[in-house]
Amino acid sequence: MHIFLIIVGIIVLLGILWVAGGYNRLVRLRNQLRNAWHQIDVQLKRRHDLIPNLVNTVKGYMKYEQETLQKVMEARAKAISAKSVAESAKAEGELSGFLSKLFALVENYPDLKANENVLKLQEELTTTENQISFARQFYNDTTMRYNNGIQMFPSNIIAGTFGFKRAEFFSTPEEEKTVPEVNLDI
Repeated sequence: MHIFLIIVGIIVLLGILWVAGGYNRLVRLRNQLRNAWHQIDVQLKRRHDLIPNLVNTVKGYMKYEQETLQKVMEARAKAISAKSVAESAKAEGELSGFLSKLFALVENYPDLKANENVLKLQEELTTTENQISFARQFYNDTTMRYNNGIQMFPSNIIAGTFGFKRAEFFSTPEEEKTVPEVNLDI
C-alpha cells in the first residue's frame, strides 16, 4: 500500500509538472506574439509620423493634387484608428496604395523630385516599409507557432482549460493581391 501511494504521488507530481510546463510554454508564446505585434505597431507609428511631413513638404508643389493628399491623410487617420489585426491590415493596405500613388505623382514634378527633403522623407518611408514588412513576417511566424501550440494535442487541453484564444494573422487584403498591369508601349 505504501508503494502504491508513492507511485500515485509521482504520477500526480508528473501531471502537475506537465500542466505547469505546458502552461508556461503557452504563456511564453502568447507574450512573444504580443511583442511581435508591438514591433509592427512601433514601425506603423513611425510611418504614420512621417506621412504628415511628406504631405506638408509636397503640398506647395502639388497644387492640382490636393485630392490625393487628402486621401493619404484620411487613409492615415483610418490606419491609426484600426483596432484589430484585420482592421489594421486592411487600413494599412489602403494607406500603402495611396502612398504609392503619391510617390508616382511626385515623379511628375521635377522640382519636387529633386527636393532634398522629399527625397529624404521618401527614403525614410521606404526604410520603414521594409521594417514593417519584416515585422509582419515575424508576427505571422510567431502567430503560427502560437496557434500550433494551442491547437495541437496535448497542449490544446491546457490551452482550452486556461482560455488561450487563436490569434489572427496579419494578411494582405484581397484588393492588394492583384498584380499591377505594366504597359511598356511608347
